[in-house]
Amino acid sequence: MPSSSLTPTLPYGSWPSSISSDLLTQQSIRLGEPQITDAACYWLESRPWEKGRSVLMRKSHHGEATEVLPDNYSVRSCAHEYGGGSYLVAGKKVYFVEASDQRIYQMQEGLLPEAITPAGHYRYADFCLDPQRQRLICIREDHTDEGQEERNEIIAINLHREHDITTLVTGHDFFSNPKLSPDGSKLSWLCWDHPHMPWDQSECWLAEIESCGTTTNPKLIAGGPGESIFQPQWSPDGKLYLVSDRSNWWNLYRYDPSTHQLQSVAPLDAEFATPQWVFGMSCYSFLSATELLACCSQNGLWQLVHIHLPSDTLTALSTPYCDISQVQCHNGQATLLAASATSNLSLFHLSSCNPALFNINQLTLITASSKHALPDELISRATPITFPSGEQAQAHGFYYPPHNKNFKAPDNTQPPLIVLCHGGPTGATETGLNLKIQYWTSRGFAVMDVNYRGSTGYGRNYREQLNGQWGVFDVEDVCAAANYLVQQGLVNGAQLAIKGSSAGGYTVLAALTFSSTFTAGVSLYGIGNLETLATDTHKFEARYLDSLVGPYPATQALYQQRSPLFHADHLSCPVIFFQGLDDKVVPPNQAQSMVSSLDSQGVQVAHVEFVGEGHGFRQAEAIKRSLEAEWSFYSQIFGFDIPSSIVPVEIKNR
Repeated sequence: MPSSSLTPTLPYGSWPSSISSDLLTQQSIRLGEPQITDAACYWLESRPWEKGRSVLMRKSHHGEATEVLPDNYSVRSCAHEYGGGSYLVAGKKVYFVEASDQRIYQMQEGLLPEAITPAGHYRYADFCLDPQRQRLICIREDHTDEGQEERNEIIAINLHREHDITTLVTGHDFFSNPKLSPDGSKLSWLCWDHPHMPWDQSECWLAEIESCGTTTNPKLIAGGPGESIFQPQWSPDGKLYLVSDRSNWWNLYRYDPSTHQLQSVAPLDAEFATPQWVFGMSCYSFLSATELLACCSQNGLWQLVHIHLPSDTLTALSTPYCDISQVQCHNGQATLLAASATSNLSLFHLSSCNPALFNINQLTLITASSKHALPDELISRATPITFPSGEQAQAHGFYYPPHNKNFKAPDNTQPPLIVLCHGGPTGATETGLNLKIQYWTSRGFAVMDVNYRGSTGYGRNYREQLNGQWGVFDVEDVCAAANYLVQQGLVNGAQLAIKGSSAGGYTVLAALTFSSTFTAGVSLYGIGNLETLATDTHKFEARYLDSLVGPYPATQALYQQRSPLFHADHLSCPVIFFQGLDDKVVPPNQAQSMVSSLDSQGVQVAHVEFVGEGHGFRQAEAIKRSLEAEWSFYSQIFGFDIPSSIVPVEIKNR
């Protein structure tokens, strides 16, 4: 390292960094949906350099990682558009959803995959094997009735009789988590109905299975108004567990069939769940009939815990990881996804778990989302910040200072700030190493990642504060975050950018339209017209805005009042829009309408569209171009130089 006196001086925002856009694509993968058996660990990895193909991987506990399927297959469910729960390993067979046609295939070791569901307008997810009756139980989303809202059901697929499909449960708008008891006699599941989202109000049901295989005598055992249920799951000894937020916190409970009541398991002011945006989420799993491994979040930070079930005793396990998810166990072993402030999201194997003797060496690395370890001199670490907002309110976030020991900024200058708005808006940001944040901090930007009111991780009461207030409280919070950092002397008050995707993109546009805090904005597939979102989106989110804004069309005036498109004449600072042309969640016309309106007013605006991309960019070319175009945008707006190798983005009206 050069000494401080010899360190080159360059303006904030212009620092060269080895955290390149290529690094975020060619060497990075998305990891998801781990499973574990006696013999091996399985997982999915989405590869940007293969146009986002989702590859099913397998690693034996004493061998090398290999691809399970032929290379012309991609495993991804489009149920609810967001997917998840897209495969199941059972013995020597794998059942999976093929991305191209959304049919379920089965593959036996040594043979080619074969379809077990008919071609048609169906989507499947969330598999459960019924070995006694030789059938696969799952969620089916039926799109066959054109012009009608798709129908969701729990079905059973006969594995020995082609196209023999039985409907087990129907009658609600949405289903998830079909789980069979160990003896095969009972089936549990979650369901919810419009206008609720699963984190607002959902129900857990339990039914018996008759000898012919149909369900009978269904009972509602948990959930209802004001209660969200998450991940019902059977223990190896046949007890049903679930997560409920009836105490304000998403905590674990055990169902007592003799009293039909829930028994609290190791209560804690922490969240043992996250919003159920996708199928197959898992925050806990059973090591054995007496041991449970779980992850939980407190103040935005995740930890790993062990629960001794006979005594309901919880023991926190010391790890360096602050972002933990997808805990899966089998016969005393476990897999989980975890990241620390300095290490990428990785998949780990835990061969045994004695909480009294636990140490970090028991977690064995299976694979990492990036093969490239960042040098410490480039890593900016998050500082948790709670700051005042609105009228006697508080919000939370994580502040990342600019950090690159190879460069320094001129004296008496402050860095530009990028305020990040997570999606959802019912979601949360975490502090595990995020290359997309480090990309900016290593170039001399400060970043504030905000968990505005409505975010998860702080209890149901905090989550519900955004009800009826979307476009108001979230805007107050992101503006308050920026102003707080300016008041602390940490950032340049004349160079305040705000960035967000999807619902976070709406907060970006609303903050730029209804406040004067920011000097630049970045919207990735963001929402400009709430009315359009209420009338032109997929079933899963079709009534989402009923709780966030109000019932539509009864409160149409409120939708127009909070839609940036209807007030675009109030937006005067530069904005760049990124949009996938295949997006079914936030259609491209949202960005196109905003760009057209701003352009007609002479506002500085840039618009970058990507063919073949949907809601979230998966292909390397789109990820790379969006990052570099954003850097070009900042350089032109804030007035600093960047390498000539970065293709400039065109900003209209500049």
